[in-house]
Amino acid sequence: MPVLEPNPPNGQKKLLAVLGAMLAITVLIGIVASVASP
Repeated sequence: MPVLEPNPPNGQKKLLAVLGAMLAITVLIGIVASVASP
C-alpha cells in the first residue's frame, strides 16, 4: 500500500488532515513567536 494514493480511503484522508492541521498550527505558532519576540 503506497503512502500517498490518488484517492486515499477515508481513514487515511482524515489522518492526512490531522497531520496537516498539526503542521499548520506549529508553523503558525512559530510565526507568531518570531513576530512577538523583539
